[in-house]
Amino acid sequence: MSTFLQVVFRSLETGSIYALAALGIIIVFRTSFITNFSQGVVAMFNTFVVTYLFRTMGLPLWLAIFGGIISAILVGFLIDIVIIRHTKKVSPVAKQIITLGMIMIVLGITPLLFGVDPLRLPRLIEDGNLTLLGADISYNGLFNIVFGIAVMVTLFYILQKTKVGLAVRATASNEHTAKLMGVPTKTVTLGAWAVAGVLGVLSGVMAAPMTSVTLNLMDEIQINALIAVVLGGFQTFYGPVLGAYIIGIGRNLLLYYGSSVWGGQILYILILVFLVFRPHGLIGKKIIKKV
Repeated sequence: MSTFLQVVFRSLETGSIYALAALGIIIVFRTSFITNFSQGVVAMFNTFVVTYLFRTMGLPLWLAIFGGIISAILVGFLIDIVIIRHTKKVSPVAKQIITLGMIMIVLGITPLLFGVDPLRLPRLIEDGNLTLLGADISYNGLFNIVFGIAVMVTLFYILQKTKVGLAVRATASNEHTAKLMGVPTKTVTLGAWAVAGVLGVLSGVMAAPMTSVTLNLMDEIQINALIAVVLGGFQTFYGPVLGAYIIGIGRNLLLYYGSSVWGGQILYILILVFLVFRPHGLIGKKIIKKV
């Protein structure tokens, strides 16, 4: 039982990282109608900013993370103003290709600014473990779980209970109608890219201590976040978050109790089979347009 709980606790931490990344992808998709394949590399870039501020500039870690958040907001603004606003008449497929092009740009710029050597970023809480029902979890892991859930609950509250959230939901429902109703859709889209950037750098900072800060830091997270969005459904904001936790928990359980080599592949096959029978995801619904 203690081993099972140990795997679940570790999975919840992984799921929180996936969920933050997936939420960033779905926020951009619902407001800009673009599947942002560059979410991962932009998060990687801003994690490099955090690492640079911490290691080279000597700032405290929490202040370096705050600097990374500011960087994420500015990069999000830059992407929307310079690129996305000029793609209104571009086909949906071309928009996806543009985000793929952004991957190449960021991957080219990052080593020029920060070098090619792997960097280390420490955990926010370096030491200490908590024992629950015989299972150990580090204080930092527990913080990541609680912090990730708190961020997502806060965003869901804003989306459902505030005027800002109403503007976002109106833009997501029908941008043209939202404009007619006086919703500043350009501002909503601008804010969505900034929020996506912040969610990305938070997931990067949470993941970095488990490995090292390199150009490949967010690759696996980006893939699993995209799969979580497809699994949860594109029609809601909370569906991808649910999908992310399912992937985080399911993958680790299959790796431990199934196959340490094929556990991940087995999970993806199960998701594929599920999508064959429910192509719109867990929460998604088929949209029927009436003429």
